[in-house]
Amino acid sequence: MNRRGNPHTLAQARRRDSLDKRQRTLTALATLEQQGHKITFTAVARTAGVSTWLTYTAGIREHIESAQRRQQQSTTSPPNTPHTSPVALRTELELARQEIRSLRQDNERLRSVVQQQLGRQLDALGTQHLGDRVDELAQENQQLDDRLQHALNDNGSLHARVAELEADLTAARTSLRRMIRVENASP
Repeated sequence: MNRRGNPHTLAQARRRDSLDKRQRTLTALATLEQQGHKITFTAVARTAGVSTWLTYTAGIREHIESAQRRQQQSTTSPPNTPHTSPVALRTELELARQEIRSLRQDNERLRSVVQQQLGRQLDALGTQHLGDRVDELAQENQQLDDRLQHALNDNGSLHARVAELEADLTAARTSLRRMIRVENASP
């Protein structure tokens, strides 16, 4: 386990905190709607005690926009009444298109932020794995160094033994030559 804690436990805590903030946001939205207050992303965030950024995330934004539409419908007449002029309809269509473009840009920006965050999380997990692998390789390297030292010691003792045996062999040959000379010299 690393010094910062178990990554699985930290992820669970972040998930619980996120769910709690989302629930508080939805509760604040319902409260504002019931009390008849003007519903805005900022008002919902302030009431829930969360960041405004959270109110724009998927799963929350839709609820706020839906509440805003309900609030607008209760105070204005429906937009498609027979008295609506074609110019007004075109203007509303253009405004809707602009809002869609803006929402798509926000969506792409948020996707990019999430992808970068996931990349950082994956890098952090990869780094932890690499740290463990480095520790494992260092341990294996130490074991190989120990084995090499043992083999070098054995090799040194074997070289000494070979030198000793060669000296004994040389002495035995010299002794054998002397014996043969003595034997050959005797009548």
